Amino acid sequence: MAIAANDWVAYHAKVKKDHPAMIDLHSGRRFSYSDMHERVARTAGMLRAKGVKPGDRVAFLMLNSSDLMEVIFACWRMGAICVALNFRLTASELTFILNNSETETLIFDSAFAPMMDALRKSTEVKNYIETLCTGGTSDYEDGLAAAEPVYDYHPQTLDDICMLMYSSGTTGTPKGVIITHGMMYFAPASAVRAGGMSPDNVALANMPLFHIGALNVSGSPSIWLGATVVIMRLFDPAETLAVIDDAELGVTSLFMVPAAYNVLRTLPNIEAIDFSRIQNAITGAETVPTDMVNWYYDKGIIIQEGYGMTETAAAGCILLKDDIPEKVGSAGRHLMHSEIRVVDQNGQTCAPNVQGELWFRGATITPGYWRRPAANKESFVDGWFRSGDIGRMDEDGYIYIDDRIKDMYISGGENVYPAEIENLLYQMPQIAEVAVIGVKDDKWGETGCVVAVVKPDHDLSLSDIEAHIGDQIAKFKRPQHLHLIEALPRNATGKVLKFELRKSIPDLLGL
Repeated sequence: MAIAANDWVAYHAKVKKDHPAMIDLHSGRRFSYSDMHERVARTAGMLRAKGVKPGDRVAFLMLNSSDLMEVIFACWRMGAICVALNFRLTASELTFILNNSETETLIFDSAFAPMMDALRKSTEVKNYIETLCTGGTSDYEDGLAAAEPVYDYHPQTLDDICMLMYSSGTTGTPKGVIITHGMMYFAPASAVRAGGMSPDNVALANMPLFHIGALNVSGSPSIWLGATVVIMRLFDPAETLAVIDDAELGVTSLFMVPAAYNVLRTLPNIEAIDFSRIQNAITGAETVPTDMVNWYYDKGIIIQEGYGMTETAAAGCILLKDDIPEKVGSAGRHLMHSEIRVVDQNGQTCAPNVQGELWFRGATITPGYWRRPAANKESFVDGWFRSGDIGRMDEDGYIYIDDRIKDMYISGGENVYPAEIENLLYQMPQIAEVAVIGVKDDKWGETGCVVAVVKPDHDLSLSDIEAHIGDQIAKFKRPQHLHLIEALPRNATGKVLKFELRKSIPDLLGL
């Protein structure tokens, strides 16, 4: 029998109606659970008045705000499917996602208003709803004021789809990861105990909430628990330290990518900040430097490394506080509602400490990709999801992440897929062969390096590459380094050996 999904906001509005649910730093607005319940009801009513029905896709293109959280929970209340859009993408990249998902309603932050003309010409979106994210007069606030509130939860099960999050594949074509109500329920149910969160927590959401990491570590678990989420519009290092230091806000929980933790410790006032209220500090999404974890540990802050993907609703494994510092470097053991195997090329479970591909199974794992049967066939084996990441498991079940099969690298917490960039670079008349790899960067964790073979009688510079790429891809994807080479290393079948490039190029670049 299918298990029914339920309305977290409505529940907490009954049992702890005056408890703070959301604090929006940008607008200065504060909402209790009773307030949030009413605004979610009116957001759902506005969408219904626009013709949105259960199963319809509603996209949001927004910087972090309480409005964004209202849109998500309003969609879930009425049975619609939320489409989370990365606000760093270009109009052409967003066009593919909106058309592939057949989105008809787009709620957008006024910061992205200049992009709407292009989207109106290239997509089938019918309803455009603008919000200032301040509570000021806008399409969004006018719509809420005029709406007939929707307080009842449309009948749904934990198997029903509630969200699509697009993640580019190695071919550069975005794939819509299907997120179900069950994934969103069991991920916090698995993680809050391991991370040490409680209903008394105050979580800071300063990473982009269109990402599963921020949404399902800071945002939605806070609402699931009936705790409080403090929402920062964009990550700002100085503001982050000020918020942590603010006793009135009382932030107790953090989730940031390693690059964010790293930049905080470079600020001149870091020694004056009161970190004593921080009970939970979690990181992940990219390589976690051991020296960074140890630096914070010496200051009494235990940073727990976690590992997850959009396909696992951010819940895979996490290193417990009791395992730090002895197990620093590990991403911990698997969470309660999922399993992890390390598998060799023959599909057999690897012995302890032997590298293999990480496979997942359980209640937090996606059932597949939106309308991508070929990708589903490739990614699932006998109910196990193939992560595409290389790792190993020690004798005690601790997972260590070693590499990425799919050659993806992560820059500032954002996934970058080299094939997408390589496809653009092969259009340049100067280039005979090209490969893109991720190299270490002190600020962003990793940045892109173009390794190119130039045609005879041609020259190539990084400025040439920047001019060619232009605005065809988002800024975080643009390579920062160029290395010219006589021939790319290849194996007997002609495949470029990127692992050899990753070994040699950083030294050649002095990184």
